[in-house]
Amino acid sequence: MKQPKFRTGVGRALLAVALAVPLLQGCIPLIVGGAAAGAIAASDRRSVGTQADDKAIGFKVDSAINDAFRDRVHINVNPYNRRVLLTGEVPDERVKAEVARIAAGVENVREVLNEVQVGLNSSIANRSNDALITSVVKGNMVDDAAVPASVIKVTTEANVVYLQGMVTRQEADAASAAAARSRGVSQVVRVFEYIAEAPRASSGDNKPPAK
Repeated sequence: MKQPKFRTGVGRALLAVALAVPLLQGCIPLIVGGAAAGAIAASDRRSVGTQADDKAIGFKVDSAINDAFRDRVHINVNPYNRRVLLTGEVPDERVKAEVARIAAGVENVREVLNEVQVGLNSSIANRSNDALITSVVKGNMVDDAAVPASVIKVTTEANVVYLQGMVTRQEADAASAAAARSRGVSQVVRVFEYIAEAPRASSGDNKPPAK
């Protein structure tokens, strides 16, 4: 398998971090200045209102599942454009169905993509490895001019990489290829919404989904 490439130099490292800020999984608190936050929001193909809805959805779904099951489950909640991707582990099929029901009941959620697996909760070591894979995938996307890395959300669970975003078919293919050639990836699952064409760099408006 081709080994992943890494950018070198402080400037490139800062670029990768800036692109990853709104997209990396996890709950690491970050403080971003007004100008930087505005630039990040402008690069997103979702409207500002939808971005705010997604943040609220993520918090509410995560809180509701945690209140219901605590440490009996390990669930990652990944909202994008009001569609919620659920990954992680639950003890049985009943609980799997219940976490999806909880997510679907949260205000503004229009679809739930339930990729939760039945099994033991993943270990800290496994979760750390998944986080590393996510970083490698993002790095490969940043290095590929055909991939709009700043608008693609990457989630890794048990070496399986899930890709979310509003992209063209060509962008989706390029992003999938970049993820597939990343070290440690066992499978790539596309959870994209497809658009007819990429918006101009100066426009933050969403294009209608391609049919």
